[in-house]
Amino acid sequence: MTTTVTSLEALSMFPEGQGEEILTPDAVQFLRELDLRFEERRVKLLSDRRSRQEQFDRGVLPAFLPETEAVRRRDWIAAPIPPELLDRRVEITGPPDRKMIINALNSGANVFMADFEDSNSPTWTNCIEGQRNLRDANLRSISWCSAEGRVYQLGPNPAVLFVRPRGWHMVEKHSCLSGTPISASLFDFGLYFFHNYQILLQRRSAPYFYLPKLESHLEARLWNDVFLFAEEYAGVPRGTIRATVLIETIPAAFEMDEILYELRYHSVGLNCGRWDYIFSFIKKFRSRPDFVLPDRGAITMEQPFLRSYVELLIHTCHRRGVHAMGGMAAQIPIRNDAQANEEAMARVRQDKLREVRAGHDGTWVAHPGLVPVAREIFDEHMKAKNQIRMPAEKQSPITEKDLLQIPEGCITEAGVRRNIDVALQYIESWLRGNGCVPIYNLMEDAATAEISRAQLWQWIHHGARMDDGRTVTIEICENLLGEVLWQVERSIGAKAWAASKFHRAAEILKRLSGGGFQDFLTTAAYADLP
Repeated sequence: MTTTVTSLEALSMFPEGQGEEILTPDAVQFLRELDLRFEERRVKLLSDRRSRQEQFDRGVLPAFLPETEAVRRRDWIAAPIPPELLDRRVEITGPPDRKMIINALNSGANVFMADFEDSNSPTWTNCIEGQRNLRDANLRSISWCSAEGRVYQLGPNPAVLFVRPRGWHMVEKHSCLSGTPISASLFDFGLYFFHNYQILLQRRSAPYFYLPKLESHLEARLWNDVFLFAEEYAGVPRGTIRATVLIETIPAAFEMDEILYELRYHSVGLNCGRWDYIFSFIKKFRSRPDFVLPDRGAITMEQPFLRSYVELLIHTCHRRGVHAMGGMAAQIPIRNDAQANEEAMARVRQDKLREVRAGHDGTWVAHPGLVPVAREIFDEHMKAKNQIRMPAEKQSPITEKDLLQIPEGCITEAGVRRNIDVALQYIESWLRGNGCVPIYNLMEDAATAEISRAQLWQWIHHGARMDDGRTVTIEICENLLGEVLWQVERSIGAKAWAASKFHRAAEILKRLSGGGFQDFLTTAAYADLP
């Protein structure tokens, strides 16, 4: 079997030596070993996802698994949490961009999650440069100089670094084995682990990961086996690698105990990936007119199905001795409007207060400016390093019905327009290589763009009615898209418009909004990326 990790043309995109220093022969061999051992299982698990979707399309709803009831009922706890991870009260996330890494590590957050997934546009350059940036960060040699000559360097007490690889559904088209692209999950994990485990262990740290978009405990088992193999390959003890799983799909919400059990030697918690969770709710029940959701703005964490999901996650994590991490505050500081900024910060405070009172052990922010805001709330209400404790049995256990309550609210023309606007702007930026985009004072990533485009599809497909009595149709959406494009062209000017990718973004959005449902925006548009 021949290994072709990349073409010479792809490597030539980097300054001399920079691609080769990441794709070394030994690193390539490790990727090859991962692919040989785990690719067949990955493909089978993706087939299982499709089969499960067919069941949902026939009206079958998810349920707690009878065959794993013993795991849910039994008393067991995960491996002890490493000392440097006991306090994770504020975590910041962002792409593995060099400046972002430095600012995030210096932000005062406990953890920085470098993201190859939702906030990264997976161009070849971004993926390889991201690996180089993370290696340099772990070496404590990372620096960056702006065009104005300002030098950015690490401070004396940087945050602990986690890495989120891409999900099981994605491939890395530039790295092939016998002509077949390698799993993007294995590619991102493999390169980071290979280049950093020794550096981290010498500093008495370890490789830490966030695992995205899992849909079953069998997918968690695959990750656990990947970790075990990597530890054996490197000659390090079992449990060296630690991971937090994002519960951001509906099927995973019904298998939280099982997911933690599969990863019990490697787990340090679960996270409420709330935006992807809403997207999954739309995607999994897309064939059902009785599951049509209202405007995105109406789907708050106070909705019963989201409250139940949060309560179940916290209870499950604390029963198993691991962290229950809260969700993302997408707001960013508004520097030119003091009143609007204070209103945005008040929303962040309210959200973080809800999380800490619910029992979360930490929370996410998208901007360094929000770290002090979130920390103030958690410092005031969480005096210990976390809130992990063995909880008493719940008076009213969360039921399957609780997790599937349909949110109340209406659909408005403003909501339709906002979804078109946000999805269009995000896709255009993603096509240009930027996956983390400030839009209307919110930091949008692939998860929020997925909600926007999936809602458009759902409303059109089921002929949903707006609050003014009109039906959402393709014609209405295309007319609104034309208006949004015209407004964007006017606002950015002719030169920027000519250099933009808005026409292509509009074509992709039309394709995603009509016809058959596309599982992921990022896979549907991946062919457009260099």
